[in-house]
Amino acid sequence: MGKLLCQVCAGPADRNADGVLWLLPDSRDQWADWPERMAVDEPPTCRACAVLANKLCPALRGGAIAVRVKQSPVVGVRGRVHQTAGLLPVPTDEDVVGFGDPRIRWTLASSLLRELSRCSVVRLDELI
Repeated sequence: MGKLLCQVCAGPADRNADGVLWLLPDSRDQWADWPERMAVDEPPTCRACAVLANKLCPALRGGAIAVRVKQSPVVGVRGRVHQTAGLLPVPTDEDVVGFGDPRIRWTLASSLLRELSRCSVVRLDELI
């Protein structure tokens, strides 16, 4: 995730003047500017793997959409948040925690989160 490598083959993610390629579950009905400012823990993809993943990935069976992203800073983590209880930390909930959140010091991260911005939707058939 840190180097923007393809989530399938670990090669370089596809990149052009419109940005880095992400293949996401189609959730355009979530909000008007989707996926603008959305936090994701899925890495981007290369062009060849995007076509393959669209056909084979169980998470994309409900529909997938290809998105070019010009900016995707790392903004936080997904992980198990802990709280103090005596001498030992006690796990509470799995949550998304931004780097500015005071709970970050008590979070055991399972994945990094990137915030997608300056996004443009591309047609999957254009990737073939």
